[in-house]
Amino acid sequence: MVKLQSDVTVELVKHSASDSDVLWAARVSTAGEQSLEEIHKDPERSKGLLNFLMRDRHGSPFEHNSMTFFISAPIFVFREFHRHRVWSYNEESGRYRELQPVFYVPGADRKLVQEGRPGKYVFVDGTPEQHALVSETMEESYRASYAAYQKMLEAGVAREVARAVLPVGLFSSMYATCNARALMHFLSLRTKDDRAAVPSFPQREIEMVAEKMEALWAGLMPLTHAAFNANGRVAP
Repeated sequence: MVKLQSDVTVELVKHSASDSDVLWAARVSTAGEQSLEEIHKDPERSKGLLNFLMRDRHGSPFEHNSMTFFISAPIFVFREFHRHRVWSYNEESGRYRELQPVFYVPGADRKLVQEGRPGKYVFVDGTPEQHALVSETMEESYRASYAAYQKMLEAGVAREVARAVLPVGLFSSMYATCNARALMHFLSLRTKDDRAAVPSFPQREIEMVAEKMEALWAGLMPLTHAAFNANGRVAP
């Protein structure tokens, strides 16, 4: 039974991340071991330092934290995600487990039509007929490819061979671990935001992942997140 899904899943599995992590890391340059006192202080009193570090791109203090996310999204999203090479990844394996029939179809609000030339194009809404065509065609293709996959497995073909017939619209899952600096770089490229000093034009499906990750991070490090937005959403 093929399952069709138009949303992605992002969960914060564990973390060691707060605004004070940035502050004690930054203040070691002038206070040495006394900088650890920042752990017990209210980071609100040092918003100015956070903004200075972000504005002048003193980036290393933003690396002394960690966040691990569980992400479920189409395989084509992960192929873009893995271009961010300072992250740590572990993804489910089609060699070692039978892959489940969960496939991506665009939601009704997904813009379908590309207009313009490379570097100058925009996406616009599709017609109801185009949305119906996309959904029907994708479902037909998914059912055929998964049936072929099952046929080979039932015949004793190894999972790592049989998986070759499956499309990139198949959902996969992974753990992804990063620090705040790496996450800000990811967000600067994978979200479209009017506050960004450097415009970005991400594919919508990876932007869906990025938006959910940003919301979780903003709850952990609100002052850092505010400084990121105030300084053009440029990673320090």
